[in-house]
Amino acid sequence: MVSAGDFKNGLTLEIDGQVMQVLEFQHVKPGKGAAFVRTKLKNVINGGVVEKTFRPTEKFPAARIDRKTYQYLYNDGDLYYFMDPESFEQTMVNKDTIGDSMKFVKENEEVKLDSYNGEVFTVEPPLFVELEISETEPGFAGNTAQGATKPATVETGAQIQVPLFVNIGDKVKIDTRTGEYLSRV
Repeated sequence: MVSAGDFKNGLTLEIDGQVMQVLEFQHVKPGKGAAFVRTKLKNVINGGVVEKTFRPTEKFPAARIDRKTYQYLYNDGDLYYFMDPESFEQTMVNKDTIGDSMKFVKENEEVKLDSYNGEVFTVEPPLFVELEISETEPGFAGNTAQGATKPATVETGAQIQVPLFVNIGDKVKIDTRTGEYLSRV
């Protein structure tokens, strides 16, 4: 059990049946009345952020979030399949849980699965991936005024913006957090 007076940034707790992570906290001691703790909490399952205040003596159970590396195998439409590289056990994750996080991930790449009480709630792709351009228009000379870009499709089917000099078949490095082109490989 963790008391509100011992909150730290990044601490994960179970509050009112929800798994919450402390984003910010502030101990407030008003001139009149009792002290309290003002917090900004993020629901780690659905991503919602709320602000709450607590008495410093209130206690909450710590929530244990498991982050484990898995290998992405394949998807069959609604389910994505992952394998634990140590035990070779397969885990299935629903498409709704994954959202857009897998749009830059190829088969056999490693990802991190975050779970609470054995239930996966998010998939973290690698920060940077190298993918091949499968479709893009040719760049035209003279179109290079201020770092001009053009749309391109990578081998996983995701759309990104690339500089005009990038062609079909080029391998590019992409930041998966922003979907931004970084460099040619």
